[in-house]
Amino acid sequence: MSTLRTISNFKSRLQGGGARPNLFEVNIPNLPDAATGAEWDAETFQFLCKAAALPASNINPIDVNFRGRVLKVAGDRTIDPWTVTIINDEDFKIRTALELWMNGISKLDNNTGATKPTSYMTNAVVHQLGRGASQGRFSETNDEITGGTGITPLRTYLFYDVFPSNISPIDLSYDSGDTIEEYTVEFQVQYWSAGSTQDTGGATDQTGVSIR
Repeated sequence: MSTLRTISNFKSRLQGGGARPNLFEVNIPNLPDAATGAEWDAETFQFLCKAAALPASNINPIDVNFRGRVLKVAGDRTIDPWTVTIINDEDFKIRTALELWMNGISKLDNNTGATKPTSYMTNAVVHQLGRGASQGRFSETNDEITGGTGITPLRTYLFYDVFPSNISPIDLSYDSGDTIEEYTVEFQVQYWSAGSTQDTGGATDQTGVSIR
């Protein structure tokens, strides 16, 4: 039997008014050694990365047949590629750095490149932000919103040992008016972790990114 619920019951359960998909920040603090010649501007990337995704969680099932029935047992974890969308500005700095990163992995002219995984992999982080500024989902006023105030993320996802496997083309056309170029980058991910300030106690990953 179900219990009758009210809109007030629902309101009390919807913490912070609900998480918003347009409140986020993506950060790749630095590029690996294989990105020779790349001038990486992590802060500009934080501004120009206009779309990303929080990771899916996958466990493949294994089917075991028994007398005409199928028993499903847990198989191996799989990690999906991670895709971001980046706004292109006129200095092409972010796209150029990503192209040099990929060229360090496999050169366009002769197919040689870095073979040591640690030399072409790095870490990335996605912060899910809240509307409550530094107080996050517990905010009751906007008194804490001041210039330079740090925002405590609601949750942080850390992607380990990523490297780009695809940079999408940018379509050019005389018919494309009143628009800004953008492109997607697909990264391969070894694994990811998630946490909050309460979960991790302000720990940092090996690149110095705070896990919040």
